[in-house]
Amino acid sequence: MLIDTHCHLDAAEFALDRDAVVACAIEAGVAGIVVPSVGRANFIDVAELCRNHVLCFPAYGIHPMYVDQAHDSDLDVLRDWLIRERPVAVGEIGLDRFVEQRDDERQEFFFIEQLKLAQEMKLPVILHVRSAIDVVLKHLRRIRVCGGIAHAFNGSRQQAEEFIKLGFKLGFGGALTWTRATRIRELAATLPLDSIVIETDAPDIPPMWLGHGGRNEPFESRRIAEALADLRQISFSELAQATSRNAEQVLGLIGR
Repeated sequence: MLIDTHCHLDAAEFALDRDAVVACAIEAGVAGIVVPSVGRANFIDVAELCRNHVLCFPAYGIHPMYVDQAHDSDLDVLRDWLIRERPVAVGEIGLDRFVEQRDDERQEFFFIEQLKLAQEMKLPVILHVRSAIDVVLKHLRRIRVCGGIAHAFNGSRQQAEEFIKLGFKLGFGGALTWTRATRIRELAATLPLDSIVIETDAPDIPPMWLGHGGRNEPFESRRIAEALADLRQISFSELAQATSRNAEQVLGLIGR
């Protein structure tokens, strides 16, 4: 059993074959797919997708790269959705200091307010932390939430350990399959196994065998998990069981 802890299955790239993509994932042994939203505009799409596919679990949040399109009132809408829908997490939320055209102050405002919502609702968070890990950690120490996942982790060992101390799992996906990604591969191979979850970020972050620009899909989580098992020199079965258990624990999937 595998759980893809981060997949934008509602994306337009899957509009023509979404059902087939889900079927392929099931055939590959994927038992759960977490689908995070990026803003108010796709809350409904994520909700309907997850109602139509029992292995899909929703998360609702406002992505840092979409805050320029968001209104402050969207936070009230998000709060209503969290109460009504009881998703597995608040997400995808966080900070992005990589893109050049951005509003850092607005990103931080939305991040802080969504952390407060997660704290209030006692929900974990799915974090976007690109080029902003230390700032994200600063806010997490101040506004304590019940853990979550640092998506597409690409930080240092020290930063990884800080997330783990705060109750977070670290998401590893297609990036670890690229041989030149030496830091990611070293961390994926040596961090405690109980701190790691598998993700695809489909349709983005394709694994090496798809090449740059290839469409990633949730069924690729199997080959990603196999690559990680090889890196750690353990069996695929052990890797799959451990990472799925980690995802179930941090996201409260047991019994859903």
